Amino acid sequence: MIKIKQLRQIKGMSQMELSAAASVSQSLISDIENGRVSPTLRVLHKLADALGVPINELLKEDDDASHAS
Repeated sequence: MIKIKQLRQIKGMSQMELSAAASVSQSLISDIENGRVSPTLRVLHKLADALGVPINELLKEDDDASHAS
């Protein structure tokens, strides 16, 4: 599961701030965070750059999900 929301919150960013930093729409951020769409590789790269993390960090399981198994 993609953990963009968790990383965004840790960085203290709103969806609007992340969307501006990554040059994507705020609605796309919302859709990704809520599981309505899967981001393309290009969008993942933009989000990773905006969050200052390697792309593989976005693809790791949420902390909550990893404890549930």
